[in-house]
Amino acid sequence: MKTAKDIALIGIYTALLIGGQFVLSGISGVEIVTVLFLGFAYCFGVVRGLFVANAFSLLRCLIFGFFPNVIILYLIYYNLFVLVFGLLGRWFKKAANLKLLIMLTVATALMTAFFTALDDVITPLYYGFSAKAAKAYALASLTAVIPQVICTLITVPLILPVLLRIFFSVFPAYKSGRDSKLNDKIIDKSTIV
Repeated sequence: MKTAKDIALIGIYTALLIGGQFVLSGISGVEIVTVLFLGFAYCFGVVRGLFVANAFSLLRCLIFGFFPNVIILYLIYYNLFVLVFGLLGRWFKKAANLKLLIMLTVATALMTAFFTALDDVITPLYYGFSAKAAKAYALASLTAVIPQVICTLITVPLILPVLLRIFFSVFPAYKSGRDSKLNDKIIDKSTIV
């Protein structure tokens, strides 16, 4: 992170993630944070993404409450999320647009399922659930994870190409140090509606 623009970008994007989570918080399994965060981590890289991940994980508590197990979950998950998608953005920069979108959609769906699996470990450990209670908690979480994965499978292919196009056109200097010609190959203008 080098400039005031980076700090402003991180602050604004953190606010956007919190706002997106707040707006859809009343609908179980429907969320926009995953695709928004995916686009940010992919475009702006690991370092900026880690700042957003930690700011989001901590500041969202001002709206949703301070629950230690949730804070632990978010700090672990979103930092891993940034590492995965920040590095994928760097490693697969030469992939064809359709292949990239399919790969990111599948990876995001897997990470969404991993979020619930991680919660199924952290929450019972934090609260000291018995084995039977932990199993019941994990089974109950299926009612949330299935719609979340379906939501991810829908939102990533629909929103991510548009989000990437916006990021790469509005913030050309923030291409994570990648060559602009390579980004033009990733974001083929003819495939974005």
